[in-house]
Amino acid sequence: MQVKDLTIEEFKCLIQETVTETLETLLSDPDEDEQLKPEVVQELIESLQRTQGGERGLTANVVAKKLGLKW
Repeated sequence: MQVKDLTIEEFKCLIQETVTETLETLLSDPDEDEQLKPEVVQELIESLQRTQGGERGLTANVVAKKLGLKW
C-alpha cells in the first residue's frame, strides 16, 4: 500500500505512530537496565557524604578548564 492510497485518518494514524516511535527512541535511556560498578557506587556515596558534611565540590569553571573546554 502506498501513502496516496491511505485515507486521511489512516495517514494521521501513521504520522502519530511514527512520531511516537521517534520520541520513544530519542527519550529512552539506553542504560536503563545497566548496573553501576561497585566502585562507582562507593564514589557516589563518599561524594554525597562529603557534600552533606559541608565540603564544596569543584566549580563548573574548574571542571571545564580541566577538560579543556571553553566555558
